[in-house]
Amino acid sequence: MSETRSNRKTLIGFVATRSGDKSVKVNYQYTVLHPVYGKEVKRRTVLHAHDEKNECKVGDKVEIMETRPLSKLKRWRVVRVVEAAKVAAQSIDG
Repeated sequence: MSETRSNRKTLIGFVATRSGDKSVKVNYQYTVLHPVYGKEVKRRTVLHAHDEKNECKVGDKVEIMETRPLSKLKRWRVVRVVEAAKVAAQSIDG
């Protein structure tokens, strides 16, 4: 008996933070039309994703996929790193 899995939503975003072991926060940016003025407005949402191999770095462009709840906030998992960060992340120490 062959079980088929429904198509899961995939998004592409940028890693904002490595927020713990095997976890990353991904910024997903999109545009919507303003309801009154009709101008495109940029929106952003932060998605918590599971990074099984701890391979993502801050600034990487990654593809994430919907999955079952893995923790309180994690509902996505990293499928692949689309593009590595061009410059290593630098800390701001004043």
